Amino acid sequence: MTREMPRVVFTPSGKRGQVPAGTTVLEAARQLGVDLDSVCGGRGICSKCQISPGRGAFPKHGLTVAEDALSPVNDVERRYDEKRGLAPGRRLGCQARILADVVIDVPPESQLHRQVVRKAAEVRAVATDPATRLCLVEVAEPDLHAPSGDLQRLNAALADQWGLPPAACPLSVLSRLQPALRKGGWTVTVALHRGVSGPEILDIWPGFFEAPLCGLAIDLGSTTIALHLTDLGTGDVIASSGAMNPQIRFGEDLMSRVSYAMMNPGGAAEMTAAVRATLDGLAAGIAAEAGVDPRRIVEAALVGNPVMHHLLLGIDPVELGQAPFALATSEAATLPAAALGLGSINPEARAYLLPLIAGHVGADAAAVALSEAPETSDDLTLIVDVGTNAEILLGDRTRVLACSSPTGPAFEGAQISAGQRAAPGAIERVRIDPETKEPRFRVIGCELWSDDPGFAAAVGPAGVTGICGSGIIEAVAEMRMAGLVDGSGLIGSAAQTGSDRCRPEGRTQSYLLLDGAASGGRDIAVTQGDIRAIQLAKSALYAGARLLMDRRGVDRVDRVVLAGAFGAHISPLHAMVLGMIPDVPLDRVRSAGNAAGTGARIALCSVAARRLIEENVRRIEKVETAIEPRFQDHFVAANALPHASDPFPELARIAPLPRVDFNTGGSRGEGEGRRRRRPR
Repeated sequence: MTREMPRVVFTPSGKRGQVPAGTTVLEAARQLGVDLDSVCGGRGICSKCQISPGRGAFPKHGLTVAEDALSPVNDVERRYDEKRGLAPGRRLGCQARILADVVIDVPPESQLHRQVVRKAAEVRAVATDPATRLCLVEVAEPDLHAPSGDLQRLNAALADQWGLPPAACPLSVLSRLQPALRKGGWTVTVALHRGVSGPEILDIWPGFFEAPLCGLAIDLGSTTIALHLTDLGTGDVIASSGAMNPQIRFGEDLMSRVSYAMMNPGGAAEMTAAVRATLDGLAAGIAAEAGVDPRRIVEAALVGNPVMHHLLLGIDPVELGQAPFALATSEAATLPAAALGLGSINPEARAYLLPLIAGHVGADAAAVALSEAPETSDDLTLIVDVGTNAEILLGDRTRVLACSSPTGPAFEGAQISAGQRAAPGAIERVRIDPETKEPRFRVIGCELWSDDPGFAAAVGPAGVTGICGSGIIEAVAEMRMAGLVDGSGLIGSAAQTGSDRCRPEGRTQSYLLLDGAASGGRDIAVTQGDIRAIQLAKSALYAGARLLMDRRGVDRVDRVVLAGAFGAHISPLHAMVLGMIPDVPLDRVRSAGNAAGTGARIALCSVAARRLIEENVRRIEKVETAIEPRFQDHFVAANALPHASDPFPELARIAPLPRVDFNTGGSRGEGEGRRRRRPR
């Protein structure tokens, strides 16, 4: 069956479908609305449609990709490879034909609309106490009557002028010590790192070297990677860069990647190599963009969830895929950055990895805790870092608790019928008139709303390409507020809602956001399956928060903080309408932006901050959602919009929800959607 109509899954978009055997990858991408570039008409000339086919088992997608899933390399590809070169494993999408089930990754350079990595650095003053600093040292000249080595006299000068114990000196620096001393007239500037076992000389320059030392604050997310090039002396961000995590092609969520490692020999090493190569490329690119000599980048601080952490270190994450979710190590670590594949910065640079909290609550959650400091708050604060695996903190001065919840990739546009990752042309804001039921929206890269004059021209010839995570959240919430969706999540028919935008789709309904025939593109609609995907994701999020509230013995919190790249773009009102977060006054909900990245930057610039988070992590109480018996109860109750039983009085004051029920055609309560009983 699959050899006649093979299944194809594209990453990172998550779009999937079936195509006739023999369809080219480029044709399949166009049929499924996948963003794959091509300007030569499929003649194998432009190379813009390069793709990377997966191999092996992909349990998340229910696929096993055979070696012959694509047609063999043809003469066009061979000729292109000989003349211009193809990276190992790459194929031309216009030439490769799909013969069997396959997972295909579209790399960033092959995407017409490049992904937007929304992890900008937060503007915040950072107290600096860097682990590596510059020291100007005047070294005594050699004396024939009192022979000693140049390194020994340098260490004597460090002791005399800076009060420091002897510093270790790696061979790469030692080989440059004598020329530097003589060129500098016996005055040198050294980059001195405060290591665990004592000071270490990471680099040396003749004379007075006044350019500031820099470091990289790295947030290694399961979907996106962000780097912030930072001045170690001031804490200021010099430049930021980001990319999609290349591991997405092995699985959209964490457990998919663990499964890939378990089911494919060498799979973990494959994922390690992919992410290290991307990190090093980003580091080289950001240094060039900022005009910073890579030698000046002497530190890196990295945060990520436990699976990302282990894969970066080259540790197979198999134990994180099953109870008791044992970590290989939970402590902070300092090691050579080169050991993590960061070869494009200073060869002796040091990397600091923040500590992990628990088996599924990682260094990124620790970084959020460092950034937001819930242990100093008088208010009971709920901090939610929204992503494919949400990390949740709840605490105040008395106690801080933490857990993770598997929300999946729906919040980022994956598993949504017209969904896509954030890129220009993707719908990111939606409003629906409750009277006319007519929508208006905004897309990434355009400030105009869809009903503003000049919108089509401003969006450009590519038009509206899909809907991203923040867009689908607002769309579903707006549909609920407009009475198009009931409390159980059911979309009403045209007769029930009074809107001909509600159209039958099999046995369910969908709501048309954009009429493709009218706009010259494809239809963009919210389907019943889309709403179900959002319900599952938001239920996991709310259930995790509710478990922490149970542990604290409370039904309400004082403040909610939305963290993460995605959290920064969520409307608090729409999040509350969906029941993603507990009911609080809207002015008590705020975005912390990329708090994990901010925490990484704080740790990068301060040894004191590193000590603080290492101490605080030991005091944070971990709640494991996978073994908590009440998680399932909370999850089921949270499927309703906003909730089946928890009251939302603050929401009711500002946005009372229509009392509709499309399952029976009646009206009652908040429309929690009690299911109709089957006749016996």
